[in-house]
Amino acid sequence: MIPAIIIAGTHSGCGKTTIAGALMSALVKRGGLTVQPFKVGPDFIDPPTHHTAICKRPSRNLDPYMMGEKGVIDTFRQASDGADIAVIEGSWVFLTVSKGEDTGSTGHVAKILGCPVILVVDAKGTSRSVNAQVLGFATFDPNVKIGGVIFNRVGSRRHAEMIQQSLMAPAFGYIPWEKNKSIESRHLGLRMADETSAIAEFRDILEENCDVDRIIDIAESTVAVRADETEGKGQTDRVRIGGVAYDQAFNFYYADNFDRLRRQGAELVFFSPLTDHLPEVDALYFGGGYPELHCTELEQSPCRNEVKKAADRGGMPVYAECGGLIYLTDSIGMDGKKARMCGVIPAETVKMDRFQALGYVDAECTAADACFPGGAQSTAGMNSTIPKCTSPRTCSMPSN
Repeated sequence: MIPAIIIAGTHSGCGKTTIAGALMSALVKRGGLTVQPFKVGPDFIDPPTHHTAICKRPSRNLDPYMMGEKGVIDTFRQASDGADIAVIEGSWVFLTVSKGEDTGSTGHVAKILGCPVILVVDAKGTSRSVNAQVLGFATFDPNVKIGGVIFNRVGSRRHAEMIQQSLMAPAFGYIPWEKNKSIESRHLGLRMADETSAIAEFRDILEENCDVDRIIDIAESTVAVRADETEGKGQTDRVRIGGVAYDQAFNFYYADNFDRLRRQGAELVFFSPLTDHLPEVDALYFGGGYPELHCTELEQSPCRNEVKKAADRGGMPVYAECGGLIYLTDSIGMDGKKARMCGVIPAETVKMDRFQALGYVDAECTAADACFPGGAQSTAGMNSTIPKCTSPRTCSMPSN
């Protein structure tokens, strides 16, 4: 078990993502450390773009709600092979996710892996009372080890001194408020790594104001977890599951999904729905992304009609999620305009003014006949009216 540290936040917007990325960058910079990045929860954006770009290793998601505890341990062990240290960015919630429980939370992952947590606290507009907040997080669940705190958006040296007088946990840094050096968001999440230089700019700020050596030391206190049997190599016959849409419109994928497909004998053939014709493959996989930002190109691409024809023939399995599911609907409507999409699913996607839902959904299918005969509504930042699946199974999925 390599040294590991979790960067958690007290709440969304406290600076956790920027600080986690800056720490990864600082560790990579010093001494040639090989850093394995992770992200807690079902987040597509931070891991494949920001983390992977910084560490030059595929970032992995650790999601006990979807993977189970064994899946978290197995993924951590396999992905950490050859790395010197692991940095895990927590999810947007620390101690609870669903139904008031901690299943799937950052705290849950900390307990599974036995690694310490550095808590990022937004100190803007407060001083001594911020330590009461730290005390609450440190004592609420005694099985979660708070190794220390990084105070973000500190106004001045005097402000830091006022906080220091009543510390409830070791302070690893006091980061001054840098108004224009944070990662901007859009309607469904953060800007992509190639759209912002915020983390690169923030690395120097973190190194100047945080004790990175002490953070490495606290990571060494990670408790070794039990070794579990990992998934076998799978089949030897290869299938051209190919059809993995990967371009500017579709690039939110879990690296573990690709690994599992390959271990089961699948050959992955990547293509761009923006510019390419549909490749000769046995199945199609459309991941998440921002198709709504590329409506014109997707509508004009030859791939759109080819996907429809392949699905209508009945022999082409098509799997889609998030933006990929949007692409399969009849159209995308936003800003008073409508762009035609594949039309595989008889539904329209409409961009709403605010989030419609955020969290996990347990879907229970009750009939054994064909999928998508009825009507159901799935809502997130994009609001899609999609048909109901009626296969006889229960599945869990994130709704963001």
